[in-house]
Amino acid sequence: MFTAYFFLLTILFPPVEILSQSRSSVSEEKREELDDNPRTEMMDSDVSLLLHCAAWRGLLEAQVQVELSERFNRQTDPALERHIQELWTERVSKEPWLFNGSKFRLHSFCLASSSPRHLPCTHPARVSSSDPAEEQEEELQHRKQRMEENLCRNRPATQTENADSVSQTSSTCMKSQSITAELPSKNTEDKEPLLTLRLGLTCYKDYLGTNWSCRAAELRQRGEADLGDPLALLSQPLGVGGVLCTNDGQVVLIRRSQRVAEAGGLLDIPGGHPEPKVVCERLGRAVCEEQISVDMMQQGLVVSELFSSVCAEIRDEVNIPLSSLGEPVLMGVALNHTSAGRPSAEFYVSCSLTSDEVRKLYWKGGAEAHESTDIVFLSRPELLQLDGSSPLWSELCPSAKGAVLLYQTVKPDGERTRDAQLIASENGSR
Repeated sequence: MFTAYFFLLTILFPPVEILSQSRSSVSEEKREELDDNPRTEMMDSDVSLLLHCAAWRGLLEAQVQVELSERFNRQTDPALERHIQELWTERVSKEPWLFNGSKFRLHSFCLASSSPRHLPCTHPARVSSSDPAEEQEEELQHRKQRMEENLCRNRPATQTENADSVSQTSSTCMKSQSITAELPSKNTEDKEPLLTLRLGLTCYKDYLGTNWSCRAAELRQRGEADLGDPLALLSQPLGVGGVLCTNDGQVVLIRRSQRVAEAGGLLDIPGGHPEPKVVCERLGRAVCEEQISVDMMQQGLVVSELFSSVCAEIRDEVNIPLSSLGEPVLMGVALNHTSAGRPSAEFYVSCSLTSDEVRKLYWKGGAEAHESTDIVFLSRPELLQLDGSSPLWSELCPSAKGAVLLYQTVKPDGERTRDAQLIASENGSR
């Protein structure tokens, strides 16, 4: 019976003084947990973790669902729309090849429970005036009671709770939550979705005019003051990235071309975005990007696109055939603070090819070979030990840093994940 108790742990990267102050308000037991987590000690203003799935060493496609609604779209006003259009017109005049593709917007998420508690990634955390240690103890008792009620009904249950957390960046103060959970029993197989992602729609033009705009900090302040949500006016397109591991235990990194729009010359993992248009096409609907709406899509196909898109990016960027890739395992969601906290779902993907075979395929060139200039391999032990003190860390772009932190936290290539993948593969072949 699944009896994991959930608690929240901030996995952000504040200055040492702030970290010390936060520790003074928690119990000695919680302090030891923080000390045992090396990721808490690493400071990098570029990234933070919004969500990680360490309880299951990652989630498979059947364990994730989405709620798609226009309620989760970006908020706006006429002045902001004029600003976005002006920036887009100026940018296209200089780079006429730019394309305004539709994207999914991450609004919030929740983990499964008998009474789901919303954990919005768009709403700021509120500082409580009561004692945190007492709150944690009180909430633990509530969770235990709810858990016992669920067990009496013979239903597996998980519980979540909110916590206050602050991530400082070089330009503004980010507020978000990061979730962790105790490991469930190895004999437990979850039959119902464990994670729900609430998605709206946005587009590349809106991203350039909000998250990537020089006015991003102002938009955050306006969102907080007018709507009680610092991210309400931002595009927040959900990206995907893949920690690709070869058959001989090497993790694939690619060096981004100097010609790409962001993080030119830095090391990255293969990645991109799930595409709403692809979902519509799978339903036999040929529509223009600007005409896509949430009611045109099926939520199950959106989940499928989320997971399959990371494999498609690996195929196009590294030139590895899909048949050589394992089932993607969702490690969690990282936030890129160089673009106002843009979210990216990071996956672990195994590969049946060796690093030499992958290297040869890469140099033959794939559909998006122009986006990178070199391929680099790191062993699993090297990736696990990589941190801010490593010379290579400064060469990683923010998305790669977030994926590395999630890999180190979730450890998705553990025994339980391999067993789950094997079961899924056997069921699929029947």
